[in-house]
Amino acid sequence: MTTMCRAFLAFFCILLATLPVAGESLRIKAGCLFPLTGPGALYGRDSTVAIKLAQKHLESLEPFGYPQVDVIVEDTRSKSLRSLQIARRLIDEDRVDFLCGVVNSSVARAVSGLARDEEVFFIGTDHASPALTSEDLHPYYFRVNNGTRLSMRAGAKYIRETYGNRSEPVKIAFIGPDYEYGYQAWDDLRRFLQQQGTEFEIAGEYWPKVFETDFSPYIQSLLRTDADIVVNGQWGLDFVTFVKQAAQLGLFDRLQFMNFDAGGNYELLAELENDMPLGLVLSARHHVNWPPTERNRAFVEEFREEAGRYPSYAAQGAYAGILAMAEAVRNAGGTGDKDRIRESLEHLTLSLPEDPDGFRSKMDPVNHQILQVQAIGKTIFNNSFAPAKVMLGDWRIYYPPESWPTFKNGS
Repeated sequence: MTTMCRAFLAFFCILLATLPVAGESLRIKAGCLFPLTGPGALYGRDSTVAIKLAQKHLESLEPFGYPQVDVIVEDTRSKSLRSLQIARRLIDEDRVDFLCGVVNSSVARAVSGLARDEEVFFIGTDHASPALTSEDLHPYYFRVNNGTRLSMRAGAKYIRETYGNRSEPVKIAFIGPDYEYGYQAWDDLRRFLQQQGTEFEIAGEYWPKVFETDFSPYIQSLLRTDADIVVNGQWGLDFVTFVKQAAQLGLFDRLQFMNFDAGGNYELLAELENDMPLGLVLSARHHVNWPPTERNRAFVEEFREEAGRYPSYAAQGAYAGILAMAEAVRNAGGTGDKDRIRESLEHLTLSLPEDPDGFRSKMDPVNHQILQVQAIGKTIFNNSFAPAKVMLGDWRIYYPPESWPTFKNGS
């Protein structure tokens, strides 16, 4: 055998060794971090159900070369230190290819720092702080749910459409949680209002602590302002508690109430039932009744059959996260080349339940934030999705920009 033949044979053997064995499917190992107990546990439980739905969907796509995703779900209890310990174990002991999930933005920033140091991809599926896609951005972080920046961009447009023709500035009061999520939302809303030339005045800012139980002092202060609008940045139980107390004190009879990011979450509508006032302007990152597409209806119904309830917004984020991993690894040809996986994620497009017909969610390649449509509606009577008695309707739809919006300071 000539030297050239031996060299060719050796190369051919190496090539064969790198190819999948017939019948052997490509697999991904992911470690997902969610609160399964304590505050935010519903979002973790819904995310776990949605992960199962995504795995089932990927099984149907296996003949087309889609990898299967094995997922380890761990309970963070919404604690940063615990989350870091879990993430470290998932990386060192379980040897995961991806980290994913996380509800709280502060926890996400901590986990993202570890992912950067360990060079492990972290797919954010729930948290929303713009910091993760700006000053904290690194090559291993990607987010597949709408962040507060796009929510506030849509909210600023809604305010301009509604109040922009007035001769005097619109007066806005803001109340939000006293941590980064609330600060970023208020900063971004003001910047977008200024950017689009909307004249406004700040009628007040209020920062109750997270998990506050008595909002009456804040509500009384809001009632004493001359605000036209109160923009609320709360979510979860804080939002439910605030709405109940504000309704009792007559806030909604005096001011137009708006929450552009999380107030329209289905689980809040279900929790409030008849206590949800009509005429509030709300939005969410996923709606069970919008878009009215076959894909969204099928996702919502499949989730209901699996869980016995309709999904919170968190479910679609987790579903998107699993599909994003599979799409990226499929396009990269495996889990071994991180540069190819990163490139695939940077040019990712996905068809998701929340996408209206003719639109696909797409990743911004520079800031690693997925760009999605935002639907803002008003609360109306609708008991089609029990136990909720009120749903959103009278929709206004806002398509995302071509790229992730940044401001002059680079944030």
